[in-house]
Amino acid sequence: MKGKKWDVYVYGDVNIDLVVPGVSSLPKPGQEDEVPVMDTYVGGGAALFALGIGKLGLHPVFQGEVGDDCYGELIRKEFAAKNIDDSLLGTSRTEKTGISISFTNEKDRSFLTYRGTNAGIYIDKVDIEGVKNASHIHMTGYEGSKNHAAYLSLLKRVKAETEATVSFDLGWDSTGEWNPQIKELFPYIDVLFMNETEAIHYGRTKTAQEAAREFAKDCDRVVIKLGSSGSLAIENGKEVFLPAYRVKAVDTTGAGDSFNAGFVYGFLTGKGLEECLACGNACGALNVTAYGGNTGFPDKEGLKEFMGKKKGEETK
Repeated sequence: MKGKKWDVYVYGDVNIDLVVPGVSSLPKPGQEDEVPVMDTYVGGGAALFALGIGKLGLHPVFQGEVGDDCYGELIRKEFAAKNIDDSLLGTSRTEKTGISISFTNEKDRSFLTYRGTNAGIYIDKVDIEGVKNASHIHMTGYEGSKNHAAYLSLLKRVKAETEATVSFDLGWDSTGEWNPQIKELFPYIDVLFMNETEAIHYGRTKTAQEAAREFAKDCDRVVIKLGSSGSLAIENGKEVFLPAYRVKAVDTTGAGDSFNAGFVYGFLTGKGLEECLACGNACGALNVTAYGGNTGFPDKEGLKEFMGKKKGEETK
């Protein structure tokens, strides 16, 4: 990975996830209910990706912001434990660290979210000089026409001024716009991630596969996350589909970000397209076996062992 200071540069959201499992309904006004457990984890899509990359043995740097509070300290400790450089993680003296409360049960999840310091996340704050010291940059937070110009400008600068490869997770468009200008970004992206529904909306196609084929005309690698069905990728005309690993899921928080981390790990360590997909599928599968967005995520040896075991089961 070119001997850079960092393997991956990550910019984006980081917050605290307060997970309350087994909740089917909230108490009515004036009432109080008890739950057997409430757990606290580090959350935020960009942070979960960075935690996964670090857990797999690579060295990421994270640029973002936390509050000057106990939650900010907890996040820094977790980053340090997972090999994440927090030298670009700012501390706000005016805003508190963001919090998302997740109420989960066997059928669904619901959230209460306080954005806090994440409200100040803007892609034009990315330090291009910092990116020059990284082998790769992972981007999230696209909001259609609202920040399209800023993303296009940054991607052009990354390609012109640095040696970093780029991965980009489009994410859900809550506005419903599904900006058709998105294709302007594709020539500057090395690994484009989206889920099945996002692909169909952005591609304006009937299937994610059709959308992927269209996107692959302008983008080097298009990767579609198909949830429990598996994943699909296209690279230089080669199309690969891999079914998902079968596990018992207890919490799907962070599954997509975990898949991204696994795939990028494979990409950066020189693995082929099919093995990159397998790494993504495995990381996503393991992550949903425990509560929290990164708790079930494997280290490098755990990933190797899981994939080897599953491969052995398939050949029996």
